[in-house]
Amino acid sequence: MLIETMDVRAADATTVRATISLVRSVSGADLERPTPCAGWNLRELLAHLTAQHRGFAAAASGHGAGPEPWREDPLAPDPVGAYRAAADEVIAAFGPEDVLDREFALAGIGTVPGRLAIGFHLVDYVAHGWDVARALGAAWTLPDDVLSAALPVAEMVPDDESRSAPGAAFAARQPYAGNDPLDRILALLGRSPTWPGVSDDRARSDR
Repeated sequence: MLIETMDVRAADATTVRATISLVRSVSGADLERPTPCAGWNLRELLAHLTAQHRGFAAAASGHGAGPEPWREDPLAPDPVGAYRAAADEVIAAFGPEDVLDREFALAGIGTVPGRLAIGFHLVDYVAHGWDVARALGAAWTLPDDVLSAALPVAEMVPDDESRSAPGAAFAARQPYAGNDPLDRILALLGRSPTWPGVSDDRARSDR
C-alpha cells in the first residue's frame, strides 16, 4: 500500500503552513461565521484544529493516549495565536527522521504507525483548511504533490454505516465524477465541494 512507503511529512508541513497563512487573516468578527462542519462556527473549528495539532504532537512523543492533549478550548482569548503556536508545535514534532516508524497512540483510535498517523493528520488539514477557506470566502490551493499524498489516505476511510452514527467523523461519501483531486478528497470525506451552495455537508473530521 502506498501509504506504507510514503514520507508524508513534507506534504503535511506544507498543508499546515498553508493553514497558518489562512488563519492569520481571521479577524474577531470572522469567528462567528458558519463553516462546512455542521454545528461549528469558525471559533469552534479553530479550537478543534488547535487541539488536534497538540494531540498529534503529543502522540509523536508517546503521550497521545489520554484525553488531555486533545482537549478543545473554544473560549481561548486568542484563538488565532493559539492555532499558530499549535501548528508550529506539530510541524516540529513530526520533524525527526524516525517519527515515521514510531507508534502513535491516538485517543479514541488506538495505536497506529507514525507514517499512517501523519497521513491522518495530513488529510484532516487538507479538508479542514478547505473548511476554513470556505468560511472566509477565501481560496484554498495546495500543490499537486500534497493532494497526491492525501488522496490515498482519504480513500482508506471506510464508507459504512458508522458514517450515519451520531457524532460520526465523516458523512457518507458524496458522488463525484470529476478530475479535481481536492474535490475528490472532499467528496470521499462526505463534503460537498459546492458548499455553501448545498446544505447536505455535515462532515466533521475529528481525526
